[in-house]
Amino acid sequence: MDLITHFLVPYIILAAVRSKNKLEGALGGISPDIDVIFAFTVGIIFPQYVIFSHRGITHSLIFGFITSTIFLYFISRKQVTEFINRVIKRDISLKFTKKTVGIAYFGVIIHLLLDYLTYLGIPLFYPFIITRYSAEIYYFADYFMMILGIFVILVLYLNINKNYKKAAMVIFMIFLISFGGIRAYEKSDVINSETPTLNGNFSLIAVYPTRDMFTWKVVKSDAQNSIYFVSDYNTIKKQGSNIKIFKSLSIKNGSYRSAQNAIKIANTYPGVKKLKWNSYYTIIEAEFNSSQWDITYFDIYTNEITNKIKVIVPLNEN
Repeated sequence: MDLITHFLVPYIILAAVRSKNKLEGALGGISPDIDVIFAFTVGIIFPQYVIFSHRGITHSLIFGFITSTIFLYFISRKQVTEFINRVIKRDISLKFTKKTVGIAYFGVIIHLLLDYLTYLGIPLFYPFIITRYSAEIYYFADYFMMILGIFVILVLYLNINKNYKKAAMVIFMIFLISFGGIRAYEKSDVINSETPTLNGNFSLIAVYPTRDMFTWKVVKSDAQNSIYFVSDYNTIKKQGSNIKIFKSLSIKNGSYRSAQNAIKIANTYPGVKKLKWNSYYTIIEAEFNSSQWDITYFDIYTNEITNKIKVIVPLNEN
């Protein structure tokens, strides 16, 4: 989800229960996304540490708490709040207490729940396991909700009747919940429509969201995940399009054993680790040229052209 939604949802929930610490909860709600700092520092300097990327280490239950606590402590300092007040021309007060630390963590929980609904999801139980969990309902972000969220924040900022502010918050939540419900229903519809099409070659099916809530990415595979049948299914037209078939591994020229050894080495490269971290289905094309293996990895969900990496493994390393 986007930063605005992460701010608004805990703020609105806390406003509904008449909490005096709505801002602490809202700021806790956006705190996990400071991981973009890691992505552009640690993630670039040490790309092999894929957990230091967006929706990485701070998007877990344990490190989410640590992140929100540190963030609230910093932003509640007098000098910081005074600076914020000068910038936004409002008089806000933030407290750092056991109660507000808990409320900030509530914001984190809401953040994790929202990101759990999106593609690729979050490493919820890191550092115990690095596995990402996702309901695959939303795409990375919903542009309509972002625009609506900006409008709601503007309404909350203005000195206008409180009833208008309440109405804006209610409308935002109605749209958010409704869109989630529609997407969940549409995904179920795709699964019900496409499952009967499975045959002897394809026995497994998975469905993933796109920006369009009525268009879903369908991936069918065999039991060994050696071949993928990929298509875009539109629930309004009740038909698939953009059909493609991929082999999980293609080898040209060299021997299978030599290719596997080269791939094993290539899988340790930082760029490859990062691509695989951000992909459910990584296709590998290995071609032997003279004294080296040219190995190409790409993701079939996004785009095999833009989300693609090519590495070279010399024969003396193989």
